[in-house]
Amino acid sequence: MQETKEEIEIISRKFTELKKEVHRTIVGQKELINSLILSILCNGHILIEGFPGLAKTSAVKSFSDLLGTNFKRVQFTPDLLPSDLTGTVIYDKSKNDFSVKKGPIFTNFLLTDEINRAPAKVQAALLESMQERQVTIYHETHKLPEIFVVMATQNPIEQEGTYPLPEAQLDRFMLKINVSYPSKNEEFEIISLSEKDITLKDAFIDEDVILKSRKLIKKVYADDKIKKYIIDIVDSTRNPKNYNLDLNHLISYGASPRASIFMLICAKANAFLNNRDYVIPEDIKEISNNILNHRITLSYEAIAERIESSSLIKEILSKISVP
Repeated sequence: MQETKEEIEIISRKFTELKKEVHRTIVGQKELINSLILSILCNGHILIEGFPGLAKTSAVKSFSDLLGTNFKRVQFTPDLLPSDLTGTVIYDKSKNDFSVKKGPIFTNFLLTDEINRAPAKVQAALLESMQERQVTIYHETHKLPEIFVVMATQNPIEQEGTYPLPEAQLDRFMLKINVSYPSKNEEFEIISLSEKDITLKDAFIDEDVILKSRKLIKKVYADDKIKKYIIDIVDSTRNPKNYNLDLNHLISYGASPRASIFMLICAKANAFLNNRDYVIPEDIKEISNNILNHRITLSYEAIAERIESSSLIKEILSKISVP
């Protein structure tokens, strides 16, 4: 355990440095940047929702510049085809045979910009890769790289020409981050920063560091009481009455067991980033909202009253007893 703790302290410093470097080009957005690092460490996909111009794409691009891995960006549009994402079979005249031309999905980090602008066929093609980490092209299955993370953005204010993600695909995203407007002081920093020409460092976190970090995260200790705490939180979204929560009329469907799995691995990664080899309840509280907010299906009554899932999660965390 002592050896593991020392390794965690050494490697987690690299991610602390990564945060500092990203903040040279991105003002504020601490939750977004921390969540992007969690998605990398946990090998989970992340959905970033926010109004235009809030540095969603810029933050992901800064990460790609600092990581020694492959990165590709696809702008989703209504006329996008599944083959534009996954690849297709082409005829090679010189060989008189067909060969597979792989698409941009074969990368380590895939930025799908404005994911809700692509039709259902494209979203379905992405679904297999997100869950199975493989792509089928013309009856052939191709494995994706060991490090494969989808970082998707979407704009919540425009409805025309958009295709809302179905619940099944939303559940594939480990985290969903809602990006808000900056404060006046932050906006002053943003416009001041736009006058400067900033060059980021060369990539200092490579594939080996990421894979080693993931192995260390698995060794982070989580007591059975912590695991039961996670289960209580997730179960309370399905059976709120059992926890003295008057939320039945506001929640149609609760979170799936996938939420419990993601919550545990994210809590371990959060402990890792804080130089700890054990999980504490605060780790759970910090990541609960971003794991649960897109997994709770609100009732028509809640939607009519403009109640957000984040407020329900806050109430749940205040009622569930902490170990």
